[in-house]
Amino acid sequence: MTAEDEPVVYAIPMRTRFRGITVREGMLIPGPLGWGEFCPFPEYDDREAAGWLMTALEQSIVGWPQPVRDRIPVNCTVPAVDPERAHQIVTASGCRTAKVKVADHPDSLAEDLARVEAVRDALGSGGAVRVDANAVWDVDTAIARINEIDRAAGGLEYVEQPCRTIEELAAVRRKVDVRIAADESIRRADDPLRVAVAGAADIAVLKCTPLGGVRRALQVAEAAGLPCVVSSALETSVGLSAQLALAGALPELDFACGLGTTALFAGDVVADSLRPVDGYLSVPRTPPAPDPELLARYRHPDPERTAWWHDRLHRVHLLSQR
Repeated sequence: MTAEDEPVVYAIPMRTRFRGITVREGMLIPGPLGWGEFCPFPEYDDREAAGWLMTALEQSIVGWPQPVRDRIPVNCTVPAVDPERAHQIVTASGCRTAKVKVADHPDSLAEDLARVEAVRDALGSGGAVRVDANAVWDVDTAIARINEIDRAAGGLEYVEQPCRTIEELAAVRRKVDVRIAADESIRRADDPLRVAVAGAADIAVLKCTPLGGVRRALQVAEAAGLPCVVSSALETSVGLSAQLALAGALPELDFACGLGTTALFAGDVVADSLRPVDGYLSVPRTPPAPDPELLARYRHPDPERTAWWHDRLHRVHLLSQR
């Protein structure tokens, strides 16, 4: 393996703070079938990061199953921004579905309502609005907030992970008339194949990057027994291609997927960044290759942080061999 074939640590600024992140970091790993991406969030321990590595290795060494569709409807993603910016994001995206971040801080309700109203205005009455609370509400807060946001949105398609636990999701689901989607409850479970979400949610949100690859995520989808939405784990176009491969391979796909996230980045490592066209993304057969100039531009400038990522990769690789 030459120096050019070694894993590369990247650092790409975000256009807007998203999930508390202003710079996205990760590693790109070359293999015989192309490049994979290893980008578990820094707070994840080595055990949880192992799934992210499995996805990168499947992508770069094994390859993906054959797709059953050629393109995927996607939602645009609206971070915790002001209403004017939210309206601009939706209008520019060309998507007919928007996923809106809410509950960014404890006193966010007025901001959330204004943001959702702006998104509804941009989409018109025929578009679909969904919101993501990232598991920060308790049951009573979730019930109250969902009803208020649902009215402001003129009807929500669903609410993603309003509370932390399966039991809390089930309690909320019994009290609201909006669909509930499970995300963290599935992907951060000790065994995603054994999480009984059917009574707690109407939709399963799948992120193949933390779940361990396309094949593993397909098994989780079958075990969940619910309609599925495939969502990004905030990857570059290299890693996002694996999410598209999963969406392309699912037997059924009734909802738009949360894969329009490269717009959140100030740059990308791929020259032809995976951006929706008229609300759709094509399903790739192989991962896109990083552009050498972009790879050099976004190579992490901090030697200590680069060493931290290489050490992490080594530890997680050893753990996955046990």
